[in-house]
Amino acid sequence: MSAMLDHVIAQVLSLQVRLLACQARLEANTDSEALHDLRTSVRRLRSLLRPLRGLPGVEQLEDAAAAVGQLTTPLRDREVLAAQLFKCGHAAAAASRLAHRGEAFASVAASAELARVLAIVDAFPMFLRAAQREKLVRRLHVRIGKRLGKQWHILNRAIHDPAHDRHHLRLLIKRVRYGAEAYPHLERLSGGLMGALKRAQADLGDWHDLLQWLLQAEQQADLAPCVERWQAQLVLAEQRAERTLERLLKAIDGR
Repeated sequence: MSAMLDHVIAQVLSLQVRLLACQARLEANTDSEALHDLRTSVRRLRSLLRPLRGLPGVEQLEDAAAAVGQLTTPLRDREVLAAQLFKCGHAAAAASRLAHRGEAFASVAASAELARVLAIVDAFPMFLRAAQREKLVRRLHVRIGKRLGKQWHILNRAIHDPAHDRHHLRLLIKRVRYGAEAYPHLERLSGGLMGALKRAQADLGDWHDLLQWLLQAEQQADLAPCVERWQAQLVLAEQRAERTLERLLKAIDGR
């Protein structure tokens, strides 16, 4: 039990360092990956927290992390779309979506949402040690193991559903993957299964991006030259995602 709690606290401290570094990079606008790294760190924090629900401070930190995700999603979506537009040779349309990016980064760095996450993360190890003294974290490894197992069950059932929603599956796959990475000593996944999760997440992400770009093209005239290309790519992305999900299902069944 103590070893599991030590693991959780060590992960929290590591993520705290990463979040502070991302905040500094955003504030100084040092590189284009700062926002992506911030979002990844927040996602990993949420994956670490999900199996701990019910312990002091978890709900507050989960809510704060979710707020940072909501704050940064539109900015990250514009970055991804701009990269695609540059790739397709539409530099003006791409540049318009990156205008004032430095100011936007600085706004995220100084946001109340990020400040709240950092404040709670700073105090979170103390919450966990207090819970330990109150004997609220007994059999913590059992609690976490059960909740990780439930995530796998939900994903397995969703993939088997003939009417599965690809966007929902993508979120479930992220949850399982990052949960396994947060607790590797409980989730000893084979390289094949972890690779299948990553590939499914990537292929479903490609499909989701194309779908979102086509929806945006209905409202944004400068995306019109890309519509035919994206429609063709969407069909291929759907087919590729379904094949990848079949391989993932086989990997899960052989787990």
